[in-house]
Amino acid sequence: MPEREAPVMGVDDVDEVTRAVLTASRLLVAVSARSLSAVEERVTLPQFRMLVALSTKGATKLVSLADLLHVAPSTAMRMVDRLIAAGLADRQTSPADRRVTLLRLTGEGRRTVREVTARRRADLAEIVKRLDPEQRVDLIEALTAFNEAGGEPPVPTDDPECHPLGWADDELGRGA
Repeated sequence: MPEREAPVMGVDDVDEVTRAVLTASRLLVAVSARSLSAVEERVTLPQFRMLVALSTKGATKLVSLADLLHVAPSTAMRMVDRLIAAGLADRQTSPADRRVTLLRLTGEGRRTVREVTARRRADLAEIVKRLDPEQRVDLIEALTAFNEAGGEPPVPTDDPECHPLGWADDELGRGA
């Protein structure tokens, strides 16, 4: 591994790094907001998080979905009702236990998750393309270290369709 130059004055300062991360987070929030712009008439950010949860987990009980998203079951129920009214989710009786109702995405709900995710991925790819190859390597190293320090597992590389925004099942409640 090549030797690194000494940090530029102030770059190792916690305040400077924090400021840079806050600036990057603003950019990431803007990319997220732009990716939702085509569906914002029908879906809010919290509702999109629910769509992603259903996309990742499949048919799910309301209480499990509320726990996963760290919201009250009554809040989850209102969100689900709106998603059902928009044609993005529906209810089904569990084949294993007819007393249990499961929530799931409709075809339109799956299409919405795919479209928003593809738009977000494309926006991020355009930004990354503006970096030279060495900066990309540095960014991978820095973000990997940052994610590890924050306890965020890496994005699965197996199937982006199964993990539309990189979340594994038990990680969905962390954000959108």
